[in-house]
Amino acid sequence: MYLVFSTSLHPNSRSRVLANAAVQQMQELGQACELLDLAALDPLPPCNGHDCYGDPLVGQLSGKIAAASGILIATPVYNYDVAGSCKNLIELTGSAWNDKVIGLLCAAGGQGSYMAPMSLFNSLMLDFRCLILPKFVFALEGCFKDGQLKDENISGRIDELVKQLVRLGEFWKAD
Repeated sequence: MYLVFSTSLHPNSRSRVLANAAVQQMQELGQACELLDLAALDPLPPCNGHDCYGDPLVGQLSGKIAAASGILIATPVYNYDVAGSCKNLIELTGSAWNDKVIGLLCAAGGQGSYMAPMSLFNSLMLDFRCLILPKFVFALEGCFKDGQLKDENISGRIDELVKQLVRLGEFWKAD
């Protein structure tokens, strides 16, 4: 089972469009996949390093993450970093991320923030020993029109990312 997280809380999120495209591609490949949209779930508590871990939703998400063969994270880029909701999810679910294959889909406002996910990558690699797919998707505002993905190059990159996640996810879990 693969997971796709949409971490934007914006009602008209472009990163959610990327997440939906990835889920569709995963289904076309015949893979079991679940979309977990943080905007549609009960709100996660802010990570306070104390009692937040006892929240029932945190426990549910931790179990799904721990059982996943691979995970795609769709996130907007705000202020040259991934969304705070994305970071909060990872802080809350911590060790459930251990040894996962991770791919990333970013929606950003400008070309200059293409390196924004590096701190997230570093955290996932160093703290949880994740295998990070290096060819992540980075889509600018012009790639979308009327709430839809309109850039064929980005669509192709999503297809490539999903196929790579499945290929490495199967290999990684067999180890």
